Amino acid sequence: MTLLVISPDYASHLLPLAALATAWQRAGDRVVVATGPATAALAGSFGFEHTELSLGRGSNPGVIRAEQQPAGEDDALRGFFAATYRGMAETLRFQAEARRNDLLWEPVDRAHAVLKVIEQVRPDRIIVDHLAFSARLALQSAAIAYVDVVLGHPSALPVGAEVYGYPIAWPAAFHPGEAELAELHRICETVRDGFTDEWNAALHTLAPGATPVTDAFTGHGDLVLYNYPAALHDTARTQQLPVPHAFLGSAARTETPTADIRAWMDAGDRPYVYVSFGSFLSARADVLSTVITALGRTGLRVALATGSAQGLPPTPADWLVATYLPQTALLAGAALAITHAGNNSVTEALTAGVPMLALPFSTDQFAGAAAVEAAGVGIALDPNAATAPEIAGAVEQALGCAPAARAIGERLRGDPGPGVAYTLAQNHLPGHPPR
Repeated sequence: MTLLVISPDYASHLLPLAALATAWQRAGDRVVVATGPATAALAGSFGFEHTELSLGRGSNPGVIRAEQQPAGEDDALRGFFAATYRGMAETLRFQAEARRNDLLWEPVDRAHAVLKVIEQVRPDRIIVDHLAFSARLALQSAAIAYVDVVLGHPSALPVGAEVYGYPIAWPAAFHPGEAELAELHRICETVRDGFTDEWNAALHTLAPGATPVTDAFTGHGDLVLYNYPAALHDTARTQQLPVPHAFLGSAARTETPTADIRAWMDAGDRPYVYVSFGSFLSARADVLSTVITALGRTGLRVALATGSAQGLPPTPADWLVATYLPQTALLAGAALAITHAGNNSVTEALTAGVPMLALPFSTDQFAGAAAVEAAGVGIALDPNAATAPEIAGAVEQALGCAPAARAIGERLRGDPGPGVAYTLAQNHLPGHPPR
C-alpha cells in the first residue's frame, strides 16, 4: 500500500503530517511526501520518499528569514512582521489582504502538477494539508477521495456564519475596537468572495462540468481530521463540523535529545520553562527580550529557542539557549511552555501535559490562546502590551494550571493521533475499501 502526503513547503506544516504518516510506515506501507525543496530533507529524515511539488511562492525549512525568501515574498514577510506590532486587528487585516495572492498560487498549473504526482505515485490513500488549497482543488476537480487534515485551530475550516480569517474568539487581554473589528469582518468577506470566484474559475478550467462552490474556504475532503484536542473545542461548534470528522488530539513527533541537551534537562533541582515563538514569530525579538527579563526574576531554569531573533539580552549561564531546540523532547520535562499559541506548540505542550503562557500574534493564534485560557490549561497575554512584571506574574498563574494540563496530556498520550488517523483513513475513506 502507498500513502501520499501533500504538504506546503513549510516545516511547521510538514512535521505534524509526517508524524501522522509514521503510522503507515509502522504498518510496513510505502510513504511518499510531495512538498517543495526546502522541506525535502525533513521528509527524508523520517525515512519517507520525496517527490518535488511546490504549492506556493514562499518556503520555510524551520526558521524563516525574510532575506531568504524570493523577491516579493520577502517584502510581504516584512510587512507581516510590521503589522504584528500594531496589534490583533491590524495583523489580521494584513493577512486577509495578503490572502488574495498567496493561497491559490497559479492554481491551474499547480493542480496539474498535483495530478501528475498522483499519476506517478499511484497512491492508495492521500493525506492533504487543509491549507494546500491548490492541491485540494486538483483533487476536487478529479473527484479523488482524500483525508483533509486541519493543522491549525479548527476555525481554519469555517462553519455556520463564520468568515475565514475573522477570529471566532480572542483572549480577555485583547480589546479590539468595534469599528476595527467591523472593518476586519468586511475585508474578510470581500477576500472570501474574491477567493471563491478564483477557485470556481480554476475549477471550471480543470473540470468544466463541476458544480461551483459558494464559499471556497468551507470546502473540505472526504474525511476531516482536526489536529486538535477535543477538550479545547467548544461543544456547540462541534455539532456543526463536517461528517465524518475526528479530533486527533495532536500529531506530536518523537524527538531524541542529544546527550548535552539530555544532561541539561536532568541537571539541577529546579524546574524549567520552555520558550519558543515558532519559526515565524521569533522575529519579535522585543517580546522575547521582555520574556527573558521576566523569567530572570523567577528563579526558573529556561530552555530558549531564539529562532531568527537578534539583539537579545544576556541570559544566565544555566539557561539552554539555541537557534533551534527539539521542542517535543524538551516539553516532555518542562514545567511550563511560553508560546505564541501556534497550533503545533499548543497541541505538543498539551500532549506532554504542560501548561502554557500564551502570547498570540496572528492568524488562529488568538482563537488558540482563548481556548487555552477557557480550558484552564494556561494564561494568555497581549505580547505588545505585557510588561516584564506582568509576564512574571502570569508565569506563576500558569504554573497553577498544571493539573488540568496533565489530565488532558494523559488522555492524548493514551490515544495518539497517528493511530487514530490510520484507523479512520483505512476504514472510512470513501472510494478506498479497508484492508
